[in-house]
Amino acid sequence: MLAERQSRIEQTPNVLIVDGVWVEIQYTSGAVKVDRSGHQRQVRQAQDRVILAVMAVWPDGTHEMLHYEIAQQEDTTAWQSLFEHLMARGLDPETVQVVVSDGTKGLLAAMAKTLPQTQQQRCMTHKVRGMAPYLKYRHLPTTDEQGQPLERQTAKQQRKSDLFKEADEIYDAPTYEAAQQRQQAFINQWQDLEPDAIHAFEWGLERTFTFYQLDDTWHRFVRTTNPLERFFREFRAKADEVGAFPNEQSCLALFFLVRQLEHAKHDRPSVANKSGH
Repeated sequence: MLAERQSRIEQTPNVLIVDGVWVEIQYTSGAVKVDRSGHQRQVRQAQDRVILAVMAVWPDGTHEMLHYEIAQQEDTTAWQSLFEHLMARGLDPETVQVVVSDGTKGLLAAMAKTLPQTQQQRCMTHKVRGMAPYLKYRHLPTTDEQGQPLERQTAKQQRKSDLFKEADEIYDAPTYEAAQQRQQAFINQWQDLEPDAIHAFEWGLERTFTFYQLDDTWHRFVRTTNPLERFFREFRAKADEVGAFPNEQSCLALFFLVRQLEHAKHDRPSVANKSGH
């Protein structure tokens, strides 16, 4: 497990997907308690930690877990340390064209220091779904297309569904220019009805179009963090059964096992194979 995370990277991918998943791990607090048998034992307390993960995306659309490590925070220092660890293993910073992520804090500052030539691709799914908390559901219809009464909850669900669907369609445009046209049409249509949601959508929107700088064969592979999110769901399902991990080693061991299970399930080639090992 440790050897895998320290092995030499012989081939650097053009695209990386990065994200973090939070866990609870027990650490000694420095205090001592006496148990029922009269023995002194160190007090252990569960603390929040984040597993930062990096997934490689290859030109054929396959993706592989390249690196993962535990950090106290999801911040600039943690991301910078992670990228430095990757470069120490052989990652070529000039080869990485795009880093795909959600709106994680500190990532851009870390990239500026370690991957200065690399562009960020903000996950389009996070951007679209991020409108949900800002929906006000103003001027909802009271009847459906057949003129039948429409319950408010049904109308709200339809509003949200329509908004998300039309926002998703922006990113199906074949070119950046066409996407810009769809974006403007979308904003014009929804601005008056959902101004807060549209404002949230427009904030930092340009970084969701970075994928258009790549050849169009890459587009569907790099618009979202979905491959890594799917892996995290599998890991969380197993981690929830454990609760607070007794130590960092057990946490990383489970992460490694889920990774192995995912590779077996999808019969994906390993990073070692990609690296020529």
